[in-house]
Amino acid sequence: MQKIVKKFIEQKLDRQIVLEKPKDRSLGHFATPVAFSLAKELRKNPMMIAEDLATKFDSDTMFESVQAVKGFINFKLSESFLSVKIDEALASGDTFAKGKSNGQRILLEYVSANPTGPLHIGHARGAIFGDTLLRVGRYLGYDIRSEYYINDAGSQMDLLGLSVYLAGRESILKVAVEYPEQYYRGDYIFDIARLCEEKFGKKIFEDAIGEDELAQFAKEEVIALIKSDMSNLGIEFDNYVSEKSLYVNWDETKAVLKANGSIYQKDGKDWIKSTQLGDDVDRVVVRENGVPTYLAGDIIYHKHKYDRKFDKYINIWGADHHGYITRVKAAIKFLGNDPESLEIILSQMVSLLKGGEPYKMSKRAGNVILMSDITKEIGADSLRFVFLTKKSDTHLEFDIDTLKNQDSSNPVFYINYAHARINQLFKKAELNFDDVKDASLEGINQDTKDMVYEALLLPSILEEAFDKRDMQKVTDYLQSLSASVHRFYNEHRIVGTASEKAYLKSLSMVALSIRTGLKVLGITAKEVM
Repeated sequence: MQKIVKKFIEQKLDRQIVLEKPKDRSLGHFATPVAFSLAKELRKNPMMIAEDLATKFDSDTMFESVQAVKGFINFKLSESFLSVKIDEALASGDTFAKGKSNGQRILLEYVSANPTGPLHIGHARGAIFGDTLLRVGRYLGYDIRSEYYINDAGSQMDLLGLSVYLAGRESILKVAVEYPEQYYRGDYIFDIARLCEEKFGKKIFEDAIGEDELAQFAKEEVIALIKSDMSNLGIEFDNYVSEKSLYVNWDETKAVLKANGSIYQKDGKDWIKSTQLGDDVDRVVVRENGVPTYLAGDIIYHKHKYDRKFDKYINIWGADHHGYITRVKAAIKFLGNDPESLEIILSQMVSLLKGGEPYKMSKRAGNVILMSDITKEIGADSLRFVFLTKKSDTHLEFDIDTLKNQDSSNPVFYINYAHARINQLFKKAELNFDDVKDASLEGINQDTKDMVYEALLLPSILEEAFDKRDMQKVTDYLQSLSASVHRFYNEHRIVGTASEKAYLKSLSMVALSIRTGLKVLGITAKEVM
């Protein structure tokens, strides 16, 4: 709707404009400050320009009124226009707000946690944000592929194998062991050790020669656990890429870097000239022993990404990777690719409370808060929603007890209750959607107009949320729209009135927007509460 209004105004004024939504709805549904930008060109007061431009819309049926106010031009949509847009939206049903394919191909990588343990609550934030960005983008017509990069090479895999080996010696062979501080701890390591005993027998823990087998087996078990945890949140990936499998391409990748003079040797190591492109220092890509570094793995992986010829690449990383951005983009440039087509979104930390106190860490995971524990405690819907209520690059803190409340303090309950309340009104009136779809909205009150106007904004909300990578815009919108429903319900008698069908048709529009908005967040709206 907003696009249609904007395009109409631009054609009428023969220029591009900025179209805003006034916070004070009494001023109008939309407003433009175009008069201010014209003031210098026309050498006139913006208020006079606004008054002149407003007269161009005197005969248009799209608007109930067009007024110049302090240099702004305010537009109030007409009842007839809103009625047409409601009919179109209700007729579209499950495809409301859905965009057409725009042909842009995007590769979206997120989570990519090391396969050394179950996902913790910090991983959950990137997982939920990435999955929601994927859902919203696809709904709007983008061709997006999701990918998980498995960091299954390097010292962390050796540590995983050794950790399982020591756990097996302690719990199965009953041998006293001492764990170095950096080793992986937690009950899940002992669970994997027991599975290793079933597969390989106790002998594998009698000496260290089986550590590679233990590491490989443990990696597969952890990946299965990670996939299960994500599936419980409704998260699935199109593709998994193994870091280890890509190292066969290192010589080819290194040859490209050498050919363009971006690698040099010093102190027996190979360095990439990342300072040439803004990095603090040059970075080692091959150690003295000839083993490629973690950065080398990322360079190979990003070459692998660009070789697949997407239009855009998006990485969602933890905030601790901030300093890593420049060196990766430098490598992309040195490989002959455009680093500007790579967008990196940082996901900040999460703090959990329970009853106002810090949430206890999980012994099962080794002193972290498990994503799976929180999912079980508050449910996937609540976890998904609350993780989207703040921009991903800002710190998030919430109390899980709030998300168990059956009242307005719990946003998921509040929104679902609004949707269920609308369904209950239909039952109370003994009507269904077909009974009201052709109802006239002529003469509806201003509260109803404002409510359906807000419901019709969902397409523009989704587009803005995707463009700005800010899913908070969707959660804020759903809470605001639900508040309108509850307020309307409390202030107006609906069932049994002369306007009953008009009210129910308008509320059908609101229910459609709530249902669709929740759907793109990965949540199914409740019909009954």
